[in-house]
Amino acid sequence: MYGKIFAAGIVAVFISVAPVFGTGSAEKPENPPLVVGMELQYPPFEMSDPGGEPTGISVGMAHAFGEYLGRPVEIRNIEWTGLIPALRTGSVDVVISSMTITEERAQQVDFSEPYAQSGLTLLVSATSEIQTAAELNAVDRVIAVKSGTTGALVAQDMMSEAEIRYFDSVAACVLEVSQGKADAFIYDALTVYENWKNNAGTTRVILDAIPGTFGYWGAAFPKGSPLVPRMNAFITEYRRDGGFDVLADEFLGEIKNTFDEYGVPFFFDVESN
Repeated sequence: MYGKIFAAGIVAVFISVAPVFGTGSAEKPENPPLVVGMELQYPPFEMSDPGGEPTGISVGMAHAFGEYLGRPVEIRNIEWTGLIPALRTGSVDVVISSMTITEERAQQVDFSEPYAQSGLTLLVSATSEIQTAAELNAVDRVIAVKSGTTGALVAQDMMSEAEIRYFDSVAACVLEVSQGKADAFIYDALTVYENWKNNAGTTRVILDAIPGTFGYWGAAFPKGSPLVPRMNAFITEYRRDGGFDVLADEFLGEIKNTFDEYGVPFFFDVESN
């Protein structure tokens, strides 16, 4: 997803909520657990609680899907760059991890229909008068970006007239904007919103997605997985029954109110096919 760039490798963390089956038998269990891969590093969608247990919106969705299938659920915590390889090697049945559907990824995995949407937004210095992303493409503008992120690529492609300053962390980018050294920082809406809350006196937000950066999230499966149509049916039913609304109220209540106030489409405002 936008803004999520992490080091390669798979974290050797395995968290199971499934019953323990007997060992020493080559027979497969009659009701095998649904093994769900996600990186528990993107709160409140994917994270760990103080006791180290997985929690968040994607975790809630995973358990609801398991219940829909009538299968117990196992959550495997895998670093971002290891998620698709885990699908392709059969280590997990599905990835539910705020993953944007792209043509490149769709060559390697099968995606469900979209269940959420997101785009890149702007954290703006309180001293800057810009009102739109287009206004950043000028010689007198300064943009802070995190190296290696989609935000950096967008700045290079769409705002080449501006001075682009690269940093290794979100915190450094936010500080540059907060101190008035940069007009704006380009990143995903959730991160931008949280950092605006922490720096409300020195920053403001433009939550409308930058044109061309809007994308949809889907659950990812191994190629040819029979679970794809089951997930599509689940998403339709879960949305109809208010499941996403319940998760949003639990984990995203404040930011949802802000999105409504600004008239910005919310994460789960996706029309069902």
